[in-house]
Amino acid sequence: MSNEGRRRVAVTGMGMMTPCGLTLQETWGSLIEGKSGIGPITQFDTSNFNTRIAGEVKEFDLDAFVPKKEQKKMDRFIHLALASAKMAIENSGLEFGEELGLRTGTIFGVGMGGLPLIERQHDVLRDRGPGRITPFFIPAVITNLAPGHIAITYGLKGPSYAIASACASGAHAIGDSAKYIADGTCDVMITGGAESVISGMAIGGFSAMKALSTRNEEPQRASRPWDKDRDGFVLSEGSAVLVLEELEHAKKRGARIYGEVSGFGLSCDAYHLTSPSPGGEGAARSMEMALKSAGLPADSVSYINAHGTSTPQGDEIETSAIKKVFGESAKKLWVSSTKSMTGHTLGAAGAIESVISLMALDTQVAPPTINLENPSEDCDLDYVPGSAREGKLDVVLNNSFGFGGTNCSLIFRKVE
Repeated sequence: MSNEGRRRVAVTGMGMMTPCGLTLQETWGSLIEGKSGIGPITQFDTSNFNTRIAGEVKEFDLDAFVPKKEQKKMDRFIHLALASAKMAIENSGLEFGEELGLRTGTIFGVGMGGLPLIERQHDVLRDRGPGRITPFFIPAVITNLAPGHIAITYGLKGPSYAIASACASGAHAIGDSAKYIADGTCDVMITGGAESVISGMAIGGFSAMKALSTRNEEPQRASRPWDKDRDGFVLSEGSAVLVLEELEHAKKRGARIYGEVSGFGLSCDAYHLTSPSPGGEGAARSMEMALKSAGLPADSVSYINAHGTSTPQGDEIETSAIKKVFGESAKKLWVSSTKSMTGHTLGAAGAIESVISLMALDTQVAPPTINLENPSEDCDLDYVPGSAREGKLDVVLNNSFGFGGTNCSLIFRKVE
């Protein structure tokens, strides 16, 4: 992203809602303290499900973010997107007049859209007939209405669309957004990801694949990346929004700059629907492409916020990919998975973890991996186990990988 001739991209605003907190600072504080946001599912009756735990966003005051008359026009993932967007834009200090609105775009990552509302409206169709389906059903569930509502709310008339690339959606959205600023199409982009699919179909579907943890009696210990006793990921909901801004534009108005979007890499395994390619070849190419895009050597990276979902196969393969890319310097890297605390937010994960990566850069603190008590033999990097760690962090990398073999890596660096 910082190649010669291309405009540089700063991050000047951030906001998020996760199971660990309703704001950026709440979530960051919980992560640094090693607090898990996982608990029993309250959004539907799980009594006949093998998995009965998830990461829910609790005590969400929707009225503070969306007018009451508008709330029924959108499913919960859009509610979360609008809330995080409001906080991020306020955090950035930007005000959108007509001219800046024309130069500002909105791109959002959403993996599965309004699945809970689809379930509820299917029940209406079955029990009461097609005439009782809400007229808001279609616009409430389609993914591009997350960026669409943000654009309408703030008068943003640049590029606006959603990306659905499974668990890499939010990261792809950030990478695409950075490109529009780098090539001069836009001066500002509102980007990120949102997901809210804690529902019978999602929990049942992932359970049928044997993908979810069934550690129901110990929910806060269920997500345990790289641990020998890991038994699958924990489904969660959440959202995160980043305000990206052309660097000189940001400097001119005296904006606070959290960091620079420096590198963007992406690849496909072309191997299997749900399993990563052996040895992490696709993930390695994604990281290598990000480094090349940033114009940085591998040994410049000091911290990786890993995909680290707590699945038996995925954690080992990501470790192999990191070793392949970073060689001898891999042993010096700090690598942590904050999914050990937030759970896996699917399409929002890349955005949430990008914000976390930028907070690590801003505060010079790497968040920990919790529940790592007995690492697997093939998982032998420094995963920052147990507690946060202070250190010199100039360049950080965030990995997001998804079903279908899609891989995305983002590099953020301090602005000098």
